[in-house]
Amino acid sequence: MFALNTHVQPEIIQGGMGVAVSSWRLARAVSCSGQLGVVSGTALDLVLARRLQLGDPDGALRRAIARFPDVEVAERILRRYFLPDGLPQGRAFKSTPMYTAEPHRSNHELAALGGFVEVSLAKEGHLGLVGINFLEKIQLPTPATLYGAMLAGVDYVLVGAGIPRDIPGLIDGLTRHEPVTLPLHVTDAAPGESYALRFDPRTVVASPEGPLSRPWFLAIIASPTLAISLARKTPGVDGFVIEGPTAGGHNAPPRGPLTLEAGQPVYGPRDEVDLAKIRELGLPFWLAGGQATPERLRTARAEGAAGIQVGTAFAFCEESGMDPALREQVIEEARTGEVVVFTDPLASPTGFPFKVVQLEGTLSEEDVYERRERRCDLMYLREIYRRHDGSLGYRCSGEPTDDFEHKGGTAGGTTGRKCICNGLTATVGLGQRRHGELEPPIVTAGDDLRDLARLIPDGASAYAAADVVDYLLDRSPA
Repeated sequence: MFALNTHVQPEIIQGGMGVAVSSWRLARAVSCSGQLGVVSGTALDLVLARRLQLGDPDGALRRAIARFPDVEVAERILRRYFLPDGLPQGRAFKSTPMYTAEPHRSNHELAALGGFVEVSLAKEGHLGLVGINFLEKIQLPTPATLYGAMLAGVDYVLVGAGIPRDIPGLIDGLTRHEPVTLPLHVTDAAPGESYALRFDPRTVVASPEGPLSRPWFLAIIASPTLAISLARKTPGVDGFVIEGPTAGGHNAPPRGPLTLEAGQPVYGPRDEVDLAKIRELGLPFWLAGGQATPERLRTARAEGAAGIQVGTAFAFCEESGMDPALREQVIEEARTGEVVVFTDPLASPTGFPFKVVQLEGTLSEEDVYERRERRCDLMYLREIYRRHDGSLGYRCSGEPTDDFEHKGGTAGGTTGRKCICNGLTATVGLGQRRHGELEPPIVTAGDDLRDLARLIPDGASAYAAADVVDYLLDRSPA
C-alpha cells in the first residue's frame, strides 16, 4: 500500500511553463512563499544534459545527483555529460538519445535523473509543496521522468494538453516500483491495434527501497465534459485545473468550426466552462488563464475553487529560467504598453493553438522563421504513426517539408509550423549552436502579459516570485 500526500490545499499554483522556464529555482521560491511551486517536466533529460555541459558552476546539479538512489546511474550520466570547465566557446552541445517506443536504457536513465534533480532541488531546504507539470502529448519520456520526480518526493503531478486518463495508473504503479505501460497515440493504427511504452523502474534504480508516497494528480482541462468523464471513469483523479483560452502556451482549440479573426482563433460562449458542473463532482479545482489579480483570486474562491493557477506573472520574475535578456526585453515592452501576444493557430506541431509573444529576434518574426533551417532533432512533439508494414515511424510538421510528406504527412502540413522544442530550449539559454549560430528562441505568455507592469515597483526593473504571491494575496501595495 502507499500513502497519499496530505496537506492544506494551496490557494496559488504556479504554472509549469515551457522548457525549464518553471525551473527548480522558481518552484522553490514559490514553495518557500507557502504556495505550490511547479517545475516543468518537459524535456528534463535534455535540460539536465545541457546544464551539465555548461559546467554546473554552483554545484547544485551535482549535489542533487549525489542523492539519487542508484549510484551507478548517476556516475554514468556525469561521465557522459559533465564538463568541469563548461562548454568551449562556440561549441555545440553533445546530443542526447532520442526516445522511441522501444527506448534504450540510457533514455530512461537520463529522464529519471532529470526528473529527480529538478524536484530534489525545488524541495531542498524547506517543507513547502512542489509539483511537476507534463504535457500529455509528449508521452515517451513521461514514465521515467515521473518516476524520478516521485523518487524525489514530488507532491503534485499536473498534466494538460490532452486527455490524461492513463496518468493515475502510472502513478499508482510507480509508487510500488512496478513495471508500467503507457498506451501510445499512434496515427493510422489499424482497428484493434494498440501500442504501448513499457517502463520498468528497476532499469534506473536496481534496488528500490519501500513504497513511495503517492502525489496528488490534477488534470488540466478546458471542458466540463472531460472533467466529468475523468472523475467518473478514471480512479485516482484528485482535482482539476480549469484553464481558459487566455492562458499562455498551448490552448485547447475552440469548440465548433474554427473561425479566425486577425489570424487568431475566436473563442465564444461554447468555450466557457460551467463551474456548477465542476462543483458537482466534489473534487477541488483551480481556475487558470487571466486569473493573476487579488480580485480574481477572491472571485475564484467565491465560486467554489480552491484557488487559481498563475503562469505569466511568474514566468518573468527573477527566479524563472528564462534568459534574463529576453525577460528584460518583455518587461520593458510591457511597461510601455507595446507588448503583443498572438494566439497562433499554426505554430505548434501539436495542432493546438499556441500563444507567441511578438518579440524582436525571436521566431515570432517572419524573417527569423524563414532564415532558420528546418530540422527536427529534439523530437519531443513528434507524431507517432503506423507504417504500411506495421512498424512505427516518427514525423513532425516542424521538420523539413519533403521529409514530412515522404513519411505520409499531409501536403501543406508544415506551413507556418515552428520548431517549438528548439525554440523553447533557446528561451532558457540552452539553445543549440549550429554553424556558429544559436537557435532562435520563441517566447510564450498569456493574454494578461500586458498587465505585467503592475508587479514592478516604481524605480525597479525586476520583481521576485514572492512579490507575485504577496500581490495575489493582497499583502503588498504592488
